[in-house]
Amino acid sequence: MRNLILNTDSYKTSHFLQYPADTRFISSYIESRGGAYPETVFFGLQAFLKEYLSRPITTADIDEADTLCRAHGVPFNRTGWEYIRDAYQGYLPIEIEAAPEGTVVPTGNVLAQVVNTDPNCAWLSSYIETALLRAVWYPTTVATRARACRDIIESVMTQTSDSLDGLDFKLHDFGARGTSSEETAALGGMAHLLSFAGTDNLSAIVAARRYYQADMAGFSIPAAEHSTMTSWGRDGEAAAYANMLEQFGGDGRTVAVVSDSYDLWNAIDNLWGDTLREQVIQNGGTLVVRPDSGEPVAIVPEVIERLMARFGFTTNHKGYRVLPPFVRVIQGDGINTDSIAAILAAMTARGLSADNIAFGMGAELLQKLNRDTQKFAMKASAIQVGEQWRDIYKDPITDPGKRSKRGRLALIRDGDCFSTVRAEALAGRSNELRTVFRNGDLVNAVDWHTVCQRARS
Repeated sequence: MRNLILNTDSYKTSHFLQYPADTRFISSYIESRGGAYPETVFFGLQAFLKEYLSRPITTADIDEADTLCRAHGVPFNRTGWEYIRDAYQGYLPIEIEAAPEGTVVPTGNVLAQVVNTDPNCAWLSSYIETALLRAVWYPTTVATRARACRDIIESVMTQTSDSLDGLDFKLHDFGARGTSSEETAALGGMAHLLSFAGTDNLSAIVAARRYYQADMAGFSIPAAEHSTMTSWGRDGEAAAYANMLEQFGGDGRTVAVVSDSYDLWNAIDNLWGDTLREQVIQNGGTLVVRPDSGEPVAIVPEVIERLMARFGFTTNHKGYRVLPPFVRVIQGDGINTDSIAAILAAMTARGLSADNIAFGMGAELLQKLNRDTQKFAMKASAIQVGEQWRDIYKDPITDPGKRSKRGRLALIRDGDCFSTVRAEALAGRSNELRTVFRNGDLVNAVDWHTVCQRARS
């Protein structure tokens, strides 16, 4: 699945025959036209450039694509691909400009722009739409959702906590097993880590190291699952919990234990809160109790208050109750953007600080979204035929929301405000779109720390 020629839609293979005669250059752009969130965290392009566009097209790729396309019933531009192989050693003669990764840009603005650099390859900038748009919309949408969650949690912590310490670990990525592929897990998992530092998604850790030079992008802790707890039998539940403390407890260490395999309330009131109470207190680290069933908005506050009844609490300077530092709760079942807000609202109403809780999100974070979540599109906006540049655009009367932009574009910034203008209208202003790829070369590569700083600003 690494033949870039075949990383497109079937109908794209016929487009080299559809443009006006003497077409020399075509410029296309990517934008989020709107959607669930009013702004997007642009991310993921560098991973695509390194993984796909940094590999040259070979004769074997051309032969495979030629054979497949002919059998598939669509034309194949063998002459065009052989030209790229011979003139550019197989690297694509295109230039890609993009907003700096991690930048938070309001919807409706250009995020990336691509144009061919060789007039013999005008068909190429639109040919790669399928691969390029897919490379951008998915990680950008996950990054946007994660940032929205961070904003919700940060707002409640500001109201109910003495500090924002721990904010980076308030939303843990539980989503790897719920994605459609390992690449999906890696890209989406990286996107989540722009806003948070807790993850169980090892593919994301590998990808951040490989594509963004991250030394270590995220962290995890030892944690139980139902199979490890129920393997002790119902009569051995307390022993299973005790073993977790013995194996993973200690000064400065944290361990999470799922506690609802049988009776959550018995586990809290009688096992953690009685049989193992002194062991929890003397553990030296932090026990994180994980409920995993029931209605989260009702369950979470009750779990916290039952733990407070057994282990006590303090009242912080904001007037909200906080469990002692050796006990916390994580809720990973039924978590999405709305339920996080609802759980925190229920806790706030009962005088419980957000310090008590962390969340884990799975498919809602990495899988339950699509290109229309943020209404992503890639459209051609300018064409040079002969010596003349002219606008190209769509403007359907049946859906004004699909009206596309015209001309070669630029992105300008004034403080936190962004706007998209025609490139010729820059008038000396700085263009936020930076060249990131040209004729096979990665330009202006960015590191993980810089991307995270932008996303969290």
